[in-house]
Amino acid sequence: MSKTEIIEEIASVTGLTKADSGRALDAVLTAITNGLKKEGKVAFVGFGTFAAKERAAREGINPLTKEKISIPAKTVVSFKAGSKLKDSLN
Repeated sequence: MSKTEIIEEIASVTGLTKADSGRALDAVLTAITNGLKKEGKVAFVGFGTFAAKERAAREGINPLTKEKISIPAKTVVSFKAGSKLKDSLN
């Protein structure tokens, strides 16, 4: 499902215009991003939890040249699905 399709779904469920739905979705995504930056975790009870995790620096291999490369440390986002989301898919 693309962002456009999500906006259309929000508009049909809420009765908002597509423009207002787009702004609402952008606001939610910005809030999630800010929450991860500030607190490292954003939880939606029943839906799931987004968490920022530190990935350590490591060595890798370039598959084309077989040369060793250094992969720097970085922060990545993980998502753990909640029970209601899991149950709704089965």
